[in-house]
Amino acid sequence: MRIGTPGFLSSRLTEARDARRIPNMSALARRLKVSPTTVSRWEDPESEQSPDYEMLIRLAGELHVRPEYFLRQPFHSDRPTFLRSLASTLVRDLNYQKAQMHWLQEITHVVGHYVDFPEVDIPDVLEGATYNELRDDDIERIALQLRKHWKLGDGPCGDVVSLMERIGIVVATIPMNTTKLDGLCSWSPVDGRPHVLLATDKMSFPRRQMDAAHELAHAVLHHAVPEDEFQANLRMIEQQAFRLGSALLMPSTSYPYEVKHPSLIMLTRLKERWRVSIKAQIRRLQDLEIIPEEHARQLYKLYSAKGWSKGEPLDQAWPLSEPVMLRDSLYLIAGNGVRSKADLLATEFTIYPRDIENLCNLPEGWFGYNPADVVTLKMKDDFTPFDQPVGGQIIPFPQKSR
Repeated sequence: MRIGTPGFLSSRLTEARDARRIPNMSALARRLKVSPTTVSRWEDPESEQSPDYEMLIRLAGELHVRPEYFLRQPFHSDRPTFLRSLASTLVRDLNYQKAQMHWLQEITHVVGHYVDFPEVDIPDVLEGATYNELRDDDIERIALQLRKHWKLGDGPCGDVVSLMERIGIVVATIPMNTTKLDGLCSWSPVDGRPHVLLATDKMSFPRRQMDAAHELAHAVLHHAVPEDEFQANLRMIEQQAFRLGSALLMPSTSYPYEVKHPSLIMLTRLKERWRVSIKAQIRRLQDLEIIPEEHARQLYKLYSAKGWSKGEPLDQAWPLSEPVMLRDSLYLIAGNGVRSKADLLATEFTIYPRDIENLCNLPEGWFGYNPADVVTLKMKDDFTPFDQPVGGQIIPFPQKSR
């Protein structure tokens, strides 16, 4: 016989703990002043024990979710979540990002009940091939095909985040609190829509462009990769995503012809136009065999000697691109009275309001105020309208002498 709260889902407790960066079950047990064995049983899907109602309320308060959170099915997809640097990234950081991605997909599912998002517009560029059959020439061809399909022309790409939202990809930005992760891409188990999370840590516009293009490349090339293949072929998959992302930002038909003399001075000038980091340009020139490996190595050494690994020239020349699709959708829902903010929090969302604000790029405290409120001013008793005469002396203009 199951003990505790009927319908309690152990995976939701694990997900909430990961989202709050609580490293293990023992740490959560200390916060709740219960034994680690008790929490272990709650998180074990095979166990018949779950927290009683009083403990459920305590759990919800500690993890900043509504009690109903533990009773709703989680958004877990059988497709892999594409993350970089898996080998060198702490498990706690990886689990945190995956939990945030699940929450983003849950938010999208709720908002999608009321707003029609753009249709996903990602053409089938593989044409029956699989990702592990692609050569470098194939990826270059795919980049040009995508640019033509999305009408990007041959010049600088513009805002990649805006492009992703235009073609139906849900994008969010959050602090990741680690230098090992710049972004991740996953697909919703409900509608198959790609979702992308980008880091805000030490971010510049050129770096965000490359991070966004990298995750866009995953959405184009790797949507059918099984989880086991992702783990086994991570190096190849990441190289393909970087190559395609670079080719989208610096197309082979135009960018190389502007590189007159491959030097750091020239690449700094090109950065002003193409808005791609100098380091990424060096890699691109090497990939296109415009400069030999030895030349690239010398440029990297000079790059490091100048201290540009901590920040390049022009990094702060442009404001960061921000996603707006979820933010504008919630403005639309609340502003038109479809659902009130309080109603959304009470019936639709089960996570903390600040988490929704973070993931939807809403201002802090947005759920706590209503900018659409109209304040009616009380009219003073002795007020006289401007369109009514109040009496006075009329002074004629003097006649102009001739």
